[in-house]
Amino acid sequence: MITVFGSINMDLIATTARLPKPGETVAGNGFSTAAGGKGANQALAARRAGRIVHMAGAVGRDGFAEPALALLKDAGTELGTVKQVDEPTGTALILVGGDGENMIAVVPGANGTVTSADADAAIDAMSKGDILMLQLEVPTSAVERALARARAKGVTTVLNLAPLIDDAPRLGRLADIVIANETEFERLAGQEDMGGDDREAALKQLNAETGQTLIVTLGADGVIAIRDGVISRAKGLKIEPVDTVGAGDTFCGYFAASLDEGLDFDVSLRRAAVAGSLACLKQGAQPSIPSSAEVAKAL
Repeated sequence: MITVFGSINMDLIATTARLPKPGETVAGNGFSTAAGGKGANQALAARRAGRIVHMAGAVGRDGFAEPALALLKDAGTELGTVKQVDEPTGTALILVGGDGENMIAVVPGANGTVTSADADAAIDAMSKGDILMLQLEVPTSAVERALARARAKGVTTVLNLAPLIDDAPRLGRLADIVIANETEFERLAGQEDMGGDDREAALKQLNAETGQTLIVTLGADGVIAIRDGVISRAKGLKIEPVDTVGAGDTFCGYFAASLDEGLDFDVSLRRAAVAGSLACLKQGAQPSIPSSAEVAKAL
């Protein structure tokens, strides 16, 4: 079983021919809304990958709460540990340029009310050998509590170091498995402007120091990881991206689901990389997450 402890948002998405520079206004050519939040995205990805998934988090009592949970509910995600609070449901304001790249501002709202008590409730419902997936869009005190309680209970923890907050390097040391992009990994390793050789050396050093499994996503270049001292690499698909929003979350959810299914580590990396690629072919974080059948076909 997988429990995702994290954020639930509504995404407000505007598309433009190109992303604006600081202080610049550009004309938009489209607008849509979609359920999002890194926690909810990863939960839906793991569920679409075929696993039993529990979502733990918070929404408001406003008009965004129901649509923010709709796709999770439709997919059969367990929502019993999602609380409803007076703060507004979290929102993400997203600009997507013509090349598929994006800019995002996140307003936490209800996500900011998630507490250590909520972490306790989530972990209490888990068993040894389950997988707990976390991100950094809810308060760090709650994330830290969940990581500590999960480790004490024998639950495997997977922490996605996004968004890149000041506490990310410290919290990153507390998880069994860490997933980061290139920038996030540089912060974790305490180095800047890494080349490929630097990154591999840093992976080996951190793995030797902590024993953690470390995974670095590299966009179009796939993924590099280390587990028990062994470097692994995996490629996604060669695509022309439409929207990269949610690709990283899709990778995380599919990776956790593959581990929960008992798949080999390298197979899990490849499956997650392909799923992340497919998520770039549609707009919106959650609508773009592929089904397990779509991923299997692409593989």
